[in-house]
Amino acid sequence: MRSEMAAGTEKLSDLDSKPAQATEGDVIYDESNSFGVDERKLVRKLDLHIIPLVMLLYTFSFLDRVNIGNARLYGLEEDLGLVGDQFQIAVSILFVTYLIFEIPSNLVLKPIGPQRWLAFIVLVWGVIALATGFVRNFESLVALRLLLGVFEAGLFPGLNVYLTFFYTKRELALRVGYLFVSAAIAGALGGLLAYGIGHLDGVRGMSGWRWIMIIEGIPTIILGFLVVIFLPNDPEHARFLTPDEKKLMAVRSQRQYGYTESAQKFSKGDMMKAFKDWKVWVFCVGQYGADTMLYGYSTFLPTIIKGLGSWSTAEVQLLTIPCYALGAITYMTIAFVSDRKQMRGVFCVAFGAVSVIGYGLLLSDTPAGVHYFACFLVATGLYVLVGLPLAWLPNNSPRYGKRTTATGMQLTIGNASGIMASFIYPSMDAPRYIKGNAVSLSLVGLAALTHGSLWFWYARENKRRDEGLIKPEHANLSDDELAELGDESPRFRYTI
Repeated sequence: MRSEMAAGTEKLSDLDSKPAQATEGDVIYDESNSFGVDERKLVRKLDLHIIPLVMLLYTFSFLDRVNIGNARLYGLEEDLGLVGDQFQIAVSILFVTYLIFEIPSNLVLKPIGPQRWLAFIVLVWGVIALATGFVRNFESLVALRLLLGVFEAGLFPGLNVYLTFFYTKRELALRVGYLFVSAAIAGALGGLLAYGIGHLDGVRGMSGWRWIMIIEGIPTIILGFLVVIFLPNDPEHARFLTPDEKKLMAVRSQRQYGYTESAQKFSKGDMMKAFKDWKVWVFCVGQYGADTMLYGYSTFLPTIIKGLGSWSTAEVQLLTIPCYALGAITYMTIAFVSDRKQMRGVFCVAFGAVSVIGYGLLLSDTPAGVHYFACFLVATGLYVLVGLPLAWLPNNSPRYGKRTTATGMQLTIGNASGIMASFIYPSMDAPRYIKGNAVSLSLVGLAALTHGSLWFWYARENKRRDEGLIKPEHANLSDDELAELGDESPRFRYTI
């Protein structure tokens, strides 16, 4: 790469005597162009009207996806006569359709409109989640899990892109963080709900696991109707914003270098650039490693804790809650600092290392108390390593077509780990789960290394651009033409 740059570069300062547009590093609040609106209050208003509903959507999405792990503790396998690896198949089969439909769902998000599209998929998957409580055999369970994957596939990648319609790159990691707090809430809430709902075992002749599926599916259906009423398609259609606030929202987008008018429209060319960009594929590899930890930990944490001692099912559920709470608090703290400092890579590497240490302790021949402490270490790095890259990649993709495609790729390949994660913690490996923890350790280490390499490359590229180096094909372009290049522009500065 260095030789390529050296072979044909010119100083950016030699290109044009006209003043350059502001680079990413120059983005600041411009009070003189705020239309009398306090921008900080505007951001708080966005948070108040958008974030609670977004959090609820992802909370119940994650809950409906992983509550099968809690249902396992309340007789699902015995009721349906599951044998061998049929439970693992039921868990993992969801990801087959989930992976297939993630990118297509992201591509139709804007044409159909987030409000209508998200409402539709939420309503349908809520009905499917509820219906899971009435299955009678392995085949019907698998069929519904496949359908659940079809309709849940569009939610997280859709929300990840949807948030970029309202928030700038300096605000995004914290808001994506709310989604991962939702995942932590779902993990903790799932345990509490399962504990409470489990007492319905035998009511109307149905096992406790059936009531878990039915009762946890009902709120999702209600949320589907709420999306139609309360979730705006974009700032222009947000009824809670005043005309002046809408004008400021447009200015906020234009302040970010590369976010031109054409950049916010989908184009096939931008889509193809996502597939051709090696950095996107590196993000995908890192996400696969991090998501292995996410799905393995979320689905099998109750099983892991149960294997560490002679606790009742209720005690196991309660012991999962502090782990999720620590993970959520850690991520929100780091996301806030990351947004302020505009640094992602250093935190991915550092907290990935913490999770690796946690898995190392789980693999060690030590007392149960040490293993439970290790679960906390894994949780400490879990949401940081999974969540920050999901804000990092969109930060460095100002053109909508590339951003939505790249985010879909990142999540599709990352979520493919859910298929494998279902099989690396088989019951026969209890109580130590050596294979599952060893695989997770290796892939979390890989994720930390890949994000570390991106951190290094972005920092080096920013330095080159600061020095004024530019490719020959960009030498005679005007400022407006350079801005249309998106992240390829020598004036664009990457978030590191």
